[in-house]
Amino acid sequence: MPMATTHQDLWGLTFGKRWIDANAMATALEAQALQGELDFRTRLLIRDSLDALQRHWGEPCVQSWLSTSPAGTSLAEIWRSDLGAAGFHYLEERLMQPLEPQTILDFLRELGENLDRPTSINVGGSIALMLQNALRRGTEDVVFVDEVPIEIRGQHELLHRLAKRFGLQVTHFQSHYLPSSWDRRLHSLGKFGQLTVHLIDVYDIFVGKLFSKREKDLDDLRSLRGLLDRSRIETRLRDSAGLLMAEPALAQDAAKSWYILYADPLPS
Repeated sequence: MPMATTHQDLWGLTFGKRWIDANAMATALEAQALQGELDFRTRLLIRDSLDALQRHWGEPCVQSWLSTSPAGTSLAEIWRSDLGAAGFHYLEERLMQPLEPQTILDFLRELGENLDRPTSINVGGSIALMLQNALRRGTEDVVFVDEVPIEIRGQHELLHRLAKRFGLQVTHFQSHYLPSSWDRRLHSLGKFGQLTVHLIDVYDIFVGKLFSKREKDLDDLRSLRGLLDRSRIETRLRDSAGLLMAEPALAQDAAKSWYILYADPLPS
Protein backbone atom coordinates (compact mmCIF):
# COMPACT_ATOMS: atom_id res chain seq x y z
CA MET A 1 0.00 0.00 0.00
CA PRO A 2 1.21 3.54 -0.67
CA MET A 3 2.86 5.33 2.21
CA ALA A 4 3.12 9.05 2.89
CA THR A 5 5.79 10.61 0.70
CA THR A 6 6.92 14.00 -0.51
CA HIS A 7 4.73 15.35 -3.32
CA GLN A 8 6.33 15.56 -6.74
CA ASP A 9 4.76 16.50 -10.06
CA LEU A 10 3.81 13.38 -12.03
CA TRP A 11 5.61 14.51 -15.17
CA GLY A 12 8.75 15.41 -13.24
CA LEU A 13 8.64 12.11 -11.37
CA THR A 14 8.33 9.87 -14.42
CA PHE A 15 10.69 11.49 -16.90
CA GLY A 16 14.48 11.33 -17.04
CA LYS A 17 14.98 9.04 -14.04
CA ARG A 18 16.04 5.42 -13.98
CA TRP A 19 14.01 4.56 -10.89
CA ILE A 20 10.51 5.65 -9.92
CA ASP A 21 9.35 5.28 -6.32
CA ALA A 22 5.99 3.47 -6.53
CA ASN A 23 4.67 5.26 -3.43
CA ALA A 24 5.73 8.61 -4.84
CA MET A 25 3.94 7.79 -8.08
CA ALA A 26 0.71 7.09 -6.18
CA THR A 27 0.99 10.43 -4.38
CA ALA A 28 1.76 12.27 -7.63
CA LEU A 29 -1.19 10.60 -9.36
CA GLU A 30 -3.53 11.83 -6.64
CA ALA A 31 -2.21 15.39 -6.86
CA GLN A 32 -2.38 15.40 -10.66
CA ALA A 33 -5.97 14.10 -10.76
CA LEU A 34 -7.11 16.73 -8.26
CA GLN A 35 -5.89 19.57 -10.47
CA GLY A 36 -9.10 19.47 -12.50
CA GLU A 37 -9.07 19.85 -16.28
CA LEU A 38 -6.38 17.63 -17.75
CA ASP A 39 -5.09 17.48 -21.32
CA PHE A 40 -5.03 14.23 -23.27
CA ARG A 41 -1.32 13.50 -22.74
CA THR A 42 -1.65 13.92 -18.97
CA ARG A 43 -4.68 11.62 -18.89
CA LEU A 44 -2.75 9.09 -20.95
CA LEU A 45 0.20 9.30 -18.53
CA ILE A 46 -2.16 8.77 -15.59
CA ARG A 47 -3.78 5.75 -17.31
CA ASP A 48 -0.42 4.17 -18.16
CA SER A 49 0.92 4.88 -14.65
CA LEU A 50 -2.08 3.14 -13.10
CA ASP A 51 -1.50 0.16 -15.40
CA ALA A 52 2.13 0.04 -14.26
CA LEU A 53 1.14 0.24 -10.59
CA GLN A 54 -1.37 -2.56 -11.07
CA ARG A 55 1.31 -4.84 -12.48
CA HIS A 56 3.76 -3.78 -9.76
CA TRP A 57 1.45 -3.95 -6.70
CA GLY A 58 -1.33 -6.19 -7.97
CA GLU A 59 -4.91 -5.16 -8.70
CA PRO A 60 -6.32 -5.74 -5.17
CA CYS A 61 -3.78 -3.32 -3.67
CA VAL A 62 -4.44 -0.64 -6.29
CA GLN A 63 -8.21 -0.98 -5.92
CA SER A 64 -7.93 -0.75 -2.14
CA TRP A 65 -5.84 2.41 -2.47
CA LEU A 66 -8.29 3.99 -4.94
CA SER A 67 -11.24 3.21 -2.65
CA THR A 68 -9.77 5.42 0.10
CA SER A 69 -8.00 8.04 -2.02
CA PRO A 70 -9.52 11.55 -2.27
CA ALA A 71 -8.78 11.34 -5.99
CA GLY A 72 -9.97 7.74 -6.33
CA THR A 73 -13.10 8.50 -8.34
CA SER A 74 -11.25 10.73 -10.81
CA LEU A 75 -8.38 8.28 -11.20
CA ALA A 76 -10.75 5.35 -11.74
CA GLU A 77 -12.61 7.30 -14.43
CA ILE A 78 -9.39 8.03 -16.30
CA TRP A 79 -8.25 4.41 -15.88
CA ARG A 80 -11.47 3.15 -17.51
CA SER A 81 -11.29 5.66 -20.37
CA ASP A 82 -10.59 4.51 -23.92
CA LEU A 83 -7.39 6.44 -24.61
CA GLY A 84 -5.93 4.09 -27.17
CA ALA A 85 -2.60 2.29 -27.08
CA ALA A 86 -0.05 2.84 -24.34
CA GLY A 87 1.92 6.03 -24.82
CA PHE A 88 4.44 5.74 -21.99
CA HIS A 89 6.38 2.50 -22.16
CA TYR A 90 8.78 1.04 -19.57
CA LEU A 91 7.07 2.67 -16.58
CA GLU A 92 6.63 -0.70 -14.88
CA GLU A 93 10.29 -1.64 -15.40
CA ARG A 94 11.34 1.56 -13.61
CA LEU A 95 9.01 1.23 -10.63
CA MET A 96 10.60 0.19 -7.34
CA GLN A 97 10.07 0.26 -3.61
CA PRO A 98 12.99 2.23 -2.16
CA LEU A 99 14.96 0.76 0.70
CA GLU A 100 14.19 2.91 3.72
CA PRO A 101 17.10 4.09 5.90
CA GLN A 102 15.27 2.78 8.98
CA THR A 103 15.38 -0.74 7.52
CA ILE A 104 19.15 -0.45 7.07
CA LEU A 105 19.58 0.79 10.65
CA ASP A 106 17.47 -2.10 11.98
CA PHE A 107 19.64 -4.51 9.99
CA LEU A 108 22.84 -3.03 11.44
CA ARG A 109 21.50 -3.12 15.01
CA GLU A 110 20.55 -6.75 14.76
CA LEU A 111 23.86 -7.62 13.13
CA GLY A 112 25.80 -5.77 15.82
CA GLU A 113 23.83 -7.28 18.68
CA ASN A 114 24.75 -10.78 17.48
CA LEU A 115 28.53 -10.25 17.24
CA ASP A 116 30.84 -11.69 19.89
CA ARG A 117 33.37 -8.84 19.95
CA PRO A 118 33.75 -5.23 18.80
CA THR A 119 33.98 -4.86 15.02
CA SER A 120 34.35 -1.83 12.77
CA ILE A 121 33.15 -1.49 9.18
CA ASN A 122 33.29 1.17 6.49
CA VAL A 123 30.20 1.19 4.30
CA GLY A 124 30.12 2.49 0.73
CA GLY A 125 27.94 2.13 -2.35
CA SER A 126 24.28 2.99 -2.58
CA ILE A 127 23.62 2.09 1.07
CA ALA A 128 26.01 4.83 2.24
CA LEU A 129 24.24 7.30 -0.07
CA MET A 130 20.84 6.33 1.31
CA LEU A 131 22.02 6.73 4.90
CA GLN A 132 23.25 10.24 4.02
CA ASN A 133 19.92 11.17 2.38
CA ALA A 134 21.50 11.46 -1.06
CA LEU A 135 19.71 8.61 -2.89
CA ARG A 136 16.43 6.71 -2.84
CA ARG A 137 16.18 3.39 -4.62
CA GLY A 138 16.14 -0.29 -3.92
CA THR A 139 19.20 -2.45 -3.28
CA GLU A 140 20.02 -5.80 -1.74
CA ASP A 141 23.70 -5.14 -0.98
CA VAL A 142 25.28 -3.68 2.14
CA VAL A 143 28.72 -2.97 0.70
CA PHE A 144 31.79 -2.93 2.96
CA VAL A 145 35.12 -1.45 1.88
CA ASP A 146 37.91 -3.95 1.13
CA GLU A 147 36.52 -6.98 2.98
CA VAL A 148 33.80 -8.35 5.19
CA PRO A 149 35.42 -8.74 8.63
CA ILE A 150 35.89 -12.33 9.80
CA GLU A 151 33.67 -11.57 12.83
CA ILE A 152 30.81 -11.05 10.36
CA ARG A 153 31.55 -13.33 7.41
CA GLY A 154 31.93 -16.29 9.77
CA GLN A 155 28.33 -15.85 10.98
CA HIS A 156 26.78 -17.86 8.14
CA GLU A 157 23.52 -18.75 9.86
CA LEU A 158 22.99 -15.20 11.13
CA LEU A 159 23.67 -13.67 7.70
CA HIS A 160 21.28 -16.15 6.09
CA ARG A 161 18.50 -15.24 8.55
CA LEU A 162 19.06 -11.53 8.08
CA ALA A 163 19.05 -11.88 4.30
CA LYS A 164 15.70 -13.68 4.42
CA ARG A 165 14.11 -11.15 6.78
CA PHE A 166 15.57 -7.87 5.54
CA GLY A 167 16.35 -8.72 1.92
CA LEU A 168 19.91 -7.51 2.51
CA GLN A 169 23.22 -9.28 2.09
CA VAL A 170 26.73 -8.17 2.95
CA THR A 171 29.32 -7.83 0.21
CA HIS A 172 32.48 -5.80 -0.42
CA PHE A 173 34.50 -3.84 -2.96
CA GLN A 174 38.15 -2.80 -3.14
CA SER A 175 39.16 0.62 -1.85
CA HIS A 176 41.46 1.29 -4.82
CA TYR A 177 38.28 2.24 -6.71
CA LEU A 178 37.85 5.19 -4.31
CA PRO A 179 39.71 8.51 -4.40
CA SER A 180 42.91 8.58 -2.36
CA SER A 181 42.66 9.56 1.33
CA TRP A 182 39.00 8.50 1.41
CA ASP A 183 39.59 7.08 4.89
CA ARG A 184 40.31 10.58 6.22
CA ARG A 185 36.86 11.78 5.16
CA LEU A 186 34.70 9.07 6.75
CA HIS A 187 31.46 9.99 8.51
CA SER A 188 30.52 8.19 11.72
CA LEU A 189 27.11 6.54 11.71
CA GLY A 190 27.53 5.38 15.30
CA LYS A 191 27.65 2.14 17.29
CA PHE A 192 25.20 -0.70 16.81
CA GLY A 193 25.83 -3.13 19.62
CA GLN A 194 29.33 -4.51 18.94
CA LEU A 195 29.40 -2.88 15.49
CA THR A 196 30.93 0.53 14.78
CA VAL A 197 29.91 1.92 11.39
CA HIS A 198 31.46 4.66 9.25
CA LEU A 199 30.17 5.86 5.89
CA ILE A 200 32.17 6.80 2.81
CA ASP A 201 31.82 10.49 1.98
CA VAL A 202 29.20 11.21 -0.70
CA TYR A 203 31.71 13.06 -2.91
CA ASP A 204 34.13 10.14 -2.72
CA ILE A 205 31.34 7.78 -3.78
CA PHE A 206 30.42 10.08 -6.66
CA VAL A 207 34.00 10.25 -7.91
CA GLY A 208 34.44 6.49 -7.52
CA LYS A 209 31.28 5.82 -9.54
CA LEU A 210 32.58 8.08 -12.30
CA PHE A 211 35.25 5.49 -13.05
CA SER A 212 32.74 2.66 -13.36
CA LYS A 213 31.30 1.33 -16.60
CA ARG A 214 28.17 -0.06 -14.92
CA GLU A 215 24.93 1.53 -16.06
CA LYS A 216 23.46 1.52 -12.55
CA ASP A 217 26.41 3.61 -11.34
CA LEU A 218 25.78 6.14 -14.11
CA ASP A 219 22.11 6.21 -13.10
CA ASP A 220 23.16 6.95 -9.51
CA LEU A 221 25.42 9.75 -10.75
CA ARG A 222 22.52 11.29 -12.62
CA SER A 223 20.46 11.22 -9.42
CA LEU A 224 23.29 12.77 -7.40
CA ARG A 225 24.21 15.44 -9.96
CA GLY A 226 21.52 17.88 -8.85
CA LEU A 227 22.31 17.42 -5.15
CA LEU A 228 26.09 17.86 -5.14
CA ASP A 229 28.22 20.92 -5.80
CA ARG A 230 30.05 20.53 -9.11
CA SER A 231 33.02 22.63 -7.99
CA ARG A 232 33.55 20.30 -5.00
CA ILE A 233 33.39 17.29 -7.30
CA GLU A 234 36.02 18.85 -9.57
CA THR A 235 38.22 19.63 -6.58
CA ARG A 236 37.95 16.04 -5.35
CA LEU A 237 38.86 14.83 -8.85
CA ARG A 238 41.94 17.06 -9.06
CA ASP A 239 43.14 16.40 -5.52
CA SER A 240 42.34 12.74 -4.99
CA ALA A 241 41.70 10.87 -8.25
CA GLY A 242 45.23 10.83 -9.68
CA LEU A 243 45.72 7.08 -9.27
CA LEU A 244 42.38 6.37 -10.92
CA MET A 245 43.13 8.75 -13.78
CA ALA A 246 46.46 7.01 -14.33
CA GLU A 247 44.67 3.86 -15.51
CA PRO A 248 43.67 4.49 -19.16
CA ALA A 249 40.59 2.24 -19.15
CA LEU A 250 39.25 3.83 -15.97
CA ALA A 251 40.01 7.34 -17.23
CA GLN A 252 38.12 6.57 -20.43
CA ASP A 253 35.07 5.42 -18.46
CA ALA A 254 35.21 8.56 -16.31
CA ALA A 255 35.49 10.84 -19.35
CA LYS A 256 32.46 9.19 -20.92
CA SER A 257 30.37 9.48 -17.74
CA TRP A 258 31.41 13.10 -17.19
CA TYR A 259 30.42 14.09 -20.72
CA ILE A 260 27.01 12.44 -20.31
CA LEU A 261 26.48 14.24 -17.01
CA TYR A 262 27.82 17.69 -17.84
CA ALA A 263 28.39 17.83 -21.64
CA ASP A 264 31.98 18.91 -20.95
CA PRO A 265 35.39 17.20 -21.12
CA LEU A 266 36.51 15.56 -17.90
CA PRO A 267 38.54 18.08 -15.83
CA SER A 268 42.21 17.22 -16.00
